[in-house]
Amino acid sequence: MTLTRRAIAEFLGTFWLVFGGCGAAVLAAGFPTVGIGFAGVALAFGLTVLTMAFAIGHVSGCHLNPAVSIGLVAGKRFAASDLIPYVIAQVAGAIAGAGVLFVIASGNPSFDVHAGFASNGYGLHSPGGYSLLAGFVAEVVLTAFFLIVIMGSTDARAPKGFAPIGIVYVLVTMAIAVCRTGWAIHRAQIITLTLSLIGTIPGHFEGVRPGKPNVADTKIHL
Repeated sequence: MTLTRRAIAEFLGTFWLVFGGCGAAVLAAGFPTVGIGFAGVALAFGLTVLTMAFAIGHVSGCHLNPAVSIGLVAGKRFAASDLIPYVIAQVAGAIAGAGVLFVIASGNPSFDVHAGFASNGYGLHSPGGYSLLAGFVAEVVLTAFFLIVIMGSTDARAPKGFAPIGIVYVLVTMAIAVCRTGWAIHRAQIITLTLSLIGTIPGHFEGVRPGKPNVADTKIHL
């Protein structure tokens, strides 16, 4: 498979992840009595990853996350020469997904991007009011275990065909971070959504945020 086709697959996969996952946070999590809440947002991210794992996993590996691509390079499971094109495609896909989501969300007259667009943060910008240190520790530990699960479940010695399921489960488990930082584990998403919050109050890591629930995403290599 050519690098161009793999990069296009990463673009489409990351678009779907940001649009579906962050869209759930922005558009569906905040309704007072029927909103999907933290669990629904976590499931939205997990299930968008699962759909892309089966759709493009055989094409690009379905990284959908610069952290995953870099981790796989470090683990000698992915060619370093392909890293930059993958990251560019992931960030571009995230920008496109966030752009479409912004167009939809701004159709509501009460929408204000500066009030939160699924953003990640600490202190006043943390759904649970957690400090920078607490957020940092949560993000480091959860990102580390996310990569451990990806590396282990996609190893040649692991059972074949089950990697997407394991990675989805760990994504849902990582919802522990939603109420702390908004879950900034997905680097392409947080880079992208930072663009929409330039000029807002310090305390945002980057990203988007729905009233209270915040999330980010993470991806998978098969």
